[in-house]
This record gives sequence, C-alpha cells and structure tokens, in this order.
Amino acid sequence: MSSSAACARVLVAQLVAQGVRELVLCPGSRSAPLALAAVEADALGVLRLHVRTDERSAGFLALGLAKASGLPVAVVTTSGTAVGNLLPAVMEASHSGVGVVVVSADRPAALVGFGANQTTEQIGIFDGFVRYTARVTSAAHPDTWAAQTAKACVLAATGPVHLNVELDVPLVDSPAVPELADRATTVPEPVEGSLAHLIATAGPLQRHRAGLAEAPATELLVGPRTVIIAGDERDASGAAAAALAASAGVPLIAEPSSNARTAGALRCGRLVLTTPLADQVERVLVFGHPTLSRPVTRLLSRPDVEVIAVASDDADWPDPGHRVRLVTPALRLDTGDPGWLAAWQDADAAASERVDGVLADAGLTGWSLARAVWDACSGRPLVLGASQLIRDADLVPITDRPPTVYANRGLAGIDGTVSTAVGVALALGGPALALMGDLTFLHDSNGLAIGPGEPRPDLRLVVGDDSGGSIFATLEYGEDRFAGVFERAFATPSGVDLAVLAASYGVPVTIVETDADLAVALGRPIKGVDVVIVKLDRSNRRQLSQALLG
Repeated sequence: MSSSAACARVLVAQLVAQGVRELVLCPGSRSAPLALAAVEADALGVLRLHVRTDERSAGFLALGLAKASGLPVAVVTTSGTAVGNLLPAVMEASHSGVGVVVVSADRPAALVGFGANQTTEQIGIFDGFVRYTARVTSAAHPDTWAAQTAKACVLAATGPVHLNVELDVPLVDSPAVPELADRATTVPEPVEGSLAHLIATAGPLQRHRAGLAEAPATELLVGPRTVIIAGDERDASGAAAAALAASAGVPLIAEPSSNARTAGALRCGRLVLTTPLADQVERVLVFGHPTLSRPVTRLLSRPDVEVIAVASDDADWPDPGHRVRLVTPALRLDTGDPGWLAAWQDADAAASERVDGVLADAGLTGWSLARAVWDACSGRPLVLGASQLIRDADLVPITDRPPTVYANRGLAGIDGTVSTAVGVALALGGPALALMGDLTFLHDSNGLAIGPGEPRPDLRLVVGDDSGGSIFATLEYGEDRFAGVFERAFATPSGVDLAVLAASYGVPVTIVETDADLAVALGRPIKGVDVVIVKLDRSNRRQLSQALLG
C-alpha cells in the first residue's frame, strides 16, 4: 500500500471519528490520495462530499457549513496557490470563531525551496489566523497521522486549523482503486486496513468545554444606567442577551445577526444612540461582536461608561474603545429602574414613527427590501451579506418570530457570501434565503458553480441591485465635495448584467422593480437555487439616510 494513500485514509477516518460530517474537496494531483479517501467516505455514507473547482468559494462553503451546523468542516486542496485562495475564508473563520479544518496537500519538505512544481512554503501561510498548524507527513508513523488530525479537530472548536499533509509518490495504490459511484445505504463489513475498518476502529479525542449553562454567572449591582448591546453571535448567545434584558428590564440594542432581535429589543436602537438619552448611559453589557454602527462604537469608547463583555473562556471579545474591564461567560442582574427602560422605549417609538414616515412614500428601497425579506423568513434561516443591506435590516420592525440570521461579521467583508449561504442552507437542510447587494453577489457569483450530482440546497438569493456600493453614500465620501470621484472610486458600478450572469450558471432568475412584484417573488416556494434581482435607485440614498436621523 502507498504510504500516502494510507496516510490519507487514516486522516479521513479520524476526521469522521472527530465528528466531521461535511467535507469540501477541490481537485488536484498532489491531493489525489485525500480525494480518493473522501470519495470513499462519501460512498460509505459517513460524511457528505462537496466538490468545487474554486478554492476561494470552497473555503466559504466550508465556513457556511460549519457556521450553521456547529461542527468542524474540512476543506481539502492541492498544493500551491490553491492553499492561498483559502486565506479570506480562514481569516473570517478566525475572527468569528468557526471551525474550518484546512487540509492542504503538499510535497515532502525536502522539495520546498528547490523549484519543484507547484511547491511553496505552506507551513505558516495562515499564521495569526489558525488555532493549530500541523505538518503531517506520510513518511511518519501512522499514529502521528491520527493524533495530529484529532488535535486539530478538537482545537477547531474555537476557530480554523491547518493540517498540511506532505504526500510522497506513489500517490495511489496499485492496482487502481475500484470506482466508487454511489453512497452506500449501509456500511459494509470492514476489511482490515480499509477505510471502513479505520473508521470503525478510530478513537475520538475528547475535551470537555464548559458551556454557557455551566458557567458561573457574575452578579452585577443594580444602579448604573445600563444598556445591552448584542452584536453578531450564534443563536444561543443571542437568546442569553434577550433573556437578561427581559429579566433585568434594561434596553436591548440588537443587531440583525445577534439573534437577539426578538420581542423586547429596540427597533431603532442605533438611532436612539444619536439622541441625548445616550449621554445618560453609565454601563454597557456587550454580547457577541457588534460591527454595524458608529454610534455603538462611540458608546463603547466613552471613558465615562463601564463596559462588560460576555464571552466564553476561550473566545475573543470586542473592545474597540479599549474600555472593557470585565470579561465573563455569564451575567446576573436584578431588575432595574422601570423608568429607564420606559424612556428608551418611548424614544424608540418616536424613532420608529419617523422611519416609517420617511419611507412611506419612498417606493422600493433597501429598507423596504430588507423588511420584506425579513418578514418572508419568519422563523427560518436568513443569510445577510455585508455592507448596506444588513444595516437596512437593522431598522426592520421587531417581530415575534424573527429569522435565524447568519452573517460573516468577523471581518465584515463582502467576499464569499454566496458560498456561505449555500453552506448554511445545505447544513440546515430546509429552505433558506440570503440577502445581499449587487457587488457582494458579483464578488462570489462563482459560488453558484455547483457541478452535476453535487448536493444542492433549497436557497433563494435576493440581490438588491443599485449598481454599486450605496453604503459609501451614507459616509463622508458621499458629501458633495467628493462628487467628482464618488462613482469611480467608491460606488464602483460594475456594468455587469446580473441576470445574465446568474442565468449562465443555469439558475432561474426573477427581476423585480416594485414592492408588489417583490411580494410575489418572495412568496413562491423555494426549490433548488434561484436568484431574485431587485432593482433599486441609490440616487437619494444619502438624503433618506439623513432624514431617518431626524
């Protein structure tokens, strides 16, 4: 047996033993042993294989699968630039604490630096972003292959890891491996040395981690005027933020991807933070990673405000103003002054009335689009792209059954959003929606390149097409003094016909130009992947945004 083939089988078997149930594979030659083991594991039914030709999209597909499932997900590439294309997804996974297991094929270390084909220094390529890097070599003892893989998967509980696998020739067994076409309904009797046998005998490495329910709660004194800020976070942490706000009777400002934007949260919290009421805040309790608004950042940076971050023992916490003095996994706070909460609720009601009044006659806008999608997703998964539309969703009315929201807010980039949404929908198994802008869609349109026979989600991609980046119109660069350079340097319209682009991937496309047509498009059952392109006008985006502030 080829030592490279044996190494790959042990590695894949250990991935399965550690709970990996999804594996994303990119084609290549040096990675052939890993590819064959992955195909065999898929045929045995012990994991689900997803094949992609674009490594950048593959990385974000793995990210979406891991984000929604809560389990580590492996992505396998060949050597060279293929590995480097995973960097954006690894960076996002690092800053959002998502368990992506990078498995990169490599040549033996002795060939690095000597001009061997498709060979570069891959060890350390993700330094600063991975929780663990291992040099796995087919020349080492088989016990090391399993041990390094097991450790990587355990450490992936808090973020991405990297297994760089040095595979020497011969890369495959001789005679050739028999063709494996279909997933088995049952695992066959394992033959010693086969992948099935390795899976049956692999022992998982286990590590106990205290969950939020097990963590001792820090008792806070009642007194300081307190608000809760909930940023991007998984639904369990969002539920904890909402529960604390309800029990303590304090204002809750919850971003759309906090999963705390439920009954009791303020609808227009970031607008209220621009009023004098914000000057009275004395203490802020921060859940998750807030990233959407400057008023929140200003509040967290004020020297007269006590900032407490809620984060598990092995997680990072936000502190943009360098004001955090306590980090705790759980909090307890007795009920405070009802007048304090009432003042925020009154201010929020006034802001909500102003928002509804400004937008009532504005026609189809980013705000009305975000609201329509939010309502259509009641109780279902929703992926929100970065930039302006997620901020528009930050002003939708509070509902009793909000969607479960996923967003790449670790670094808040627009890249990989389509692939992330595909991964989320595949992991959850039911119909899902995603909302993003035209540039976000264009940046990862290759996420729609799903080959014949590959698992396909039930996913509707809703694209707000305003021909460029409207978020910049709301910032300093949208001022008249930058009018001469704004379109080229900031808005950057692409000139691409998104409907033609989407259709080239074989995806059904609907173009929407009115609120009524949008309601019809969103009301259709979601079966397979489809794209709804919503035409928006950004010419008055800055004026409307300023009117919302009052």
